[in-house]
Amino acid sequence: MTSDTDARPAVETPWRRLDKRMLVVGPLGSLVRFLPVALIVLVTGRGGDPMRLWLPVAIGVLAILAGVVRWRTTQYRITAERVELHSGWLRRQQRSVPRDRIRTVDLTAKLLHRIFGLSVVQIGAASGSTAESSGLSLDAVTTAEAERLRRELLDRSRVAGPAPAGDAVADPPRPRATELARLRWSWLRFAPLTFSAIAGVGAVGAAVFNLFDDLGLNPRDITAVDDATERLTHTPIWLTVVVLAAVLVAVAVVGAMLLFAERWYDYRLTREAAADGSAGIASGGAGIGTGTLHVRRGLLTRRSLSVSEQRLRGAEVVESLLLRAGRGAQCKALSAGLSRDAQGGALQPPCPRDEAHRVASAALREHPQEITLALLRRHPRAALLRRMTRALGPTAVLVAGVFAAGAAVPGLAWLGPPSLLLLPLAALLGLDRYRNLGHELTSRHLVSRQGSVQRRTVALQRAGVIGWTFRQSVFQRRSGVVSVEAITAAGAGGYTVLDVGAADGAALADAAVPHLLTPFLATGPESGS
Repeated sequence: MTSDTDARPAVETPWRRLDKRMLVVGPLGSLVRFLPVALIVLVTGRGGDPMRLWLPVAIGVLAILAGVVRWRTTQYRITAERVELHSGWLRRQQRSVPRDRIRTVDLTAKLLHRIFGLSVVQIGAASGSTAESSGLSLDAVTTAEAERLRRELLDRSRVAGPAPAGDAVADPPRPRATELARLRWSWLRFAPLTFSAIAGVGAVGAAVFNLFDDLGLNPRDITAVDDATERLTHTPIWLTVVVLAAVLVAVAVVGAMLLFAERWYDYRLTREAAADGSAGIASGGAGIGTGTLHVRRGLLTRRSLSVSEQRLRGAEVVESLLLRAGRGAQCKALSAGLSRDAQGGALQPPCPRDEAHRVASAALREHPQEITLALLRRHPRAALLRRMTRALGPTAVLVAGVFAAGAAVPGLAWLGPPSLLLLPLAALLGLDRYRNLGHELTSRHLVSRQGSVQRRTVALQRAGVIGWTFRQSVFQRRSGVVSVEAITAAGAGGYTVLDVGAADGAALADAAVPHLLTPFLATGPESGS
């Protein structure tokens, strides 16, 4: 006999709209982006031209209409199995992400969103299809709703649970958090040593210059700039170069520090306990946690990144050339669903090298000597020859071209002797690249290191390796070396061990994931699996 409860039809999870405050935030954001265009029209337009006044008004009306249409046509819902998002009017999009494929939840609140108490929820997922691998974005919900969604979507115990009925949404319990790292303002000294900060300063400077150009303004019209230019024209050329270089360096240093402070203000890295209150090790493997790594940062734009430890596949310590000179580094997480920009998966700002390795150890729950500080094996001498050849070969061609140009154009002959300095620099670069090559197989991780301008030390969980690719060029075949790439669903999708012995490469892959390559070892390293 069937009870009334069993006979009652299941209540379908209702669709929900974005917060109504987006009717204001969306158009305001569009108007801010169009503000330079409106200023140009108002400043450069002729007094009797009606377009001078009506074009900015038309832009404002279109921004408001676009915001209303976007809000009316965007709906989302979260069921026990999926997160679904329907959006668009002329181009209708229906996106759906299975909850068991969600890897990360990123909360972002720009200044305008923060004023109105809103946040953008970016859901990162992994899948075989390109559409689902990028996840989806809810722009925007209330800050409290965004935090609730973050905890709910990363709570693995709720994936298979019943979907909430009606508008009643159960609020998951607030997890207990353990602080792993926080910002130290002494780390500001590493800000000028990062390429991304210097590039950011350059981008801001270029934007300001373009704005002056579009408005028809000449910086020389400013009295102070004109006086300084006049003085520089009457000074020796070497002094002018030194002064300009000092000014550029000072601007770059100050700008990099300001960008660092905006990006990493109030930085915290915490580990949140699982839904059952535990923050221990998952059953089936030491070092695999059951909690969530949570990164909060930002001054004007607040950012919050959450990575499920059960989906974490390793860590990476990145050291650019300038950071290495200052004994600095940065730790990043390896997980699917993370953005692949310069700050994608960053667990901390640029900081002292020892601190970066400590954070990697805390994130992976492993001793540093078992991951990023493991003692690595040297690669064969053939790898050194390849590094030197690839560094010195192009440099020698460049130097020869400079001498040839000097012979053809007498005015350029003086460039020849100074260009010879590039050869020892290239040799040092080749030696450094070889010195940084190495790999090791620890109890639970494959550790590899490579690079000189950008040195990367990767600790990849052996359990996260899903396949191998062997690559061997004609020159590698003659040298008896092979490049072995570990394929994974996390991070860059694959991590390469460069120029190991052909036999050692096959043995490394087979030892890292036993029995995966055994049927293919007889075919040699040229094959991939």
